Amino acid sequence: MPYLLIRHKVKDYARWKPVFEEHGSTRKDKGSKGGYLFRSSDDPDEIVILLEWDDLGRAREFARSEDLRQAMKRAGVSDKPDVYFLEEIERVSV
Repeated sequence: MPYLLIRHKVKDYARWKPVFEEHGSTRKDKGSKGGYLFRSSDDPDEIVILLEWDDLGRAREFARSEDLRQAMKRAGVSDKPDVYFLEEIERVSV
């Protein structure tokens, strides 16, 4: 199963979160199956998003989209995002 991992900083989490939530329908339309949202314990403005995707090609297309760039701009992303495309090898129990 392919995953998209994005790490970036935001100016204000309270401003960023509603834009992220509004963008959910776009993510779903582009193939996102949902995932996890993390915040750094050392820096509450550092966000990590791990999303499962239906297809690696569609995940790459979404990550490169102008729509995502504009949403990040509106949300107050304050640095260049780190973007990783991952393939699940296996789930481990511990």
